[in-house]
Amino acid sequence: MRLFECGSLVPGCDWHTRANDDAEVVRRAVEHMRAVHGEAIIRESMVDHIKERIVDEKAADAA
Repeated sequence: MRLFECGSLVPGCDWHTRANDDAEVVRRAVEHMRAVHGEAIIRESMVDHIKERIVDEKAADAA
């Protein structure tokens, strides 16, 4: 499973999501950014920052 924790991008946010593939994680994260953080426009750089912070859940558990 792949894991994204919003707090790694937006300090103080406890939201996280996990899915089998990065594309689904990114889709959910973009939806979260729009709904919760008020991001009306999601730029390519924002998607890149999300992708940079997606980790393998097993690796995150080991840390």
